[in-house]
Amino acid sequence: MQPAHLVKHIPLLHLPFRSSQFSLRQLDNGQHNGTAIWLSGQTLALILPVLVSSKANGKRKRAIELGSGTGFTALALCSLGWDIIATDTRAVLSSVLQNNIDANKANLPSGSGIIETRELDWTVEPENWTWSHPSIIASHDHRRESDSESLSPLFDLILTADTIYKTELIVPLMRSLHVLSTTSNPPIYLALERRDPILIDNALQLAQGMWSFSAQRVSCKKISKAMLKAGCKWDKGEWEGVEIWRLVLHHPIVLEATIS
Repeated sequence: MQPAHLVKHIPLLHLPFRSSQFSLRQLDNGQHNGTAIWLSGQTLALILPVLVSSKANGKRKRAIELGSGTGFTALALCSLGWDIIATDTRAVLSSVLQNNIDANKANLPSGSGIIETRELDWTVEPENWTWSHPSIIASHDHRRESDSESLSPLFDLILTADTIYKTELIVPLMRSLHVLSTTSNPPIYLALERRDPILIDNALQLAQGMWSFSAQRVSCKKISKAMLKAGCKWDKGEWEGVEIWRLVLHHPIVLEATIS
């Protein structure tokens, strides 16, 4: 498997993950950020086996991903036995995500969880989110009809990758993560590339200050070992700009120590 930035020109990717291989269509036409595979999402998917366990008390765990894009990370987690809701905007869903999920369900190994897709636009105020609609959680074209629709299910994990890239989307993203965390307080794995250090630092400070998340960075050593275990013998320079952070709803303000 090659790093994402070397294969953006390829419209149909064949990505191995453990015993599976996923065939994912991507669009690198500049119209939407989430229609092509990105390095931080690719890295997060590959190291999931060392970050998460699949069952609690014999029951499958549940997860939700914000900004699922091509669906690789969601499919990887599903193949590990997790039930997951893969979410993105309507444009990304209709162009790549829905088709990729539908086309790859048959490629999931025995023991996989259940994977669903939903529209989730972070810019929609949480009071207008719904959990009873089969294809929408948050859309500017849909409003929930009763208070019972706003009750969030319990999640054991939240994933999001390459979702910090515009200043105006930081608050909507953090607000969404906060809302999803308040019911069961799951860990959040946030993967990013430090292309704009000021933007990234501001986002992490906002997460800890305004939104009361603790933040611990997964160490490069742990990522490197996990990548080798996944069969990726990339040069460190291919992914050294990737950072993976573990957020938990809490109250510290300063950045915490690195996870070893």
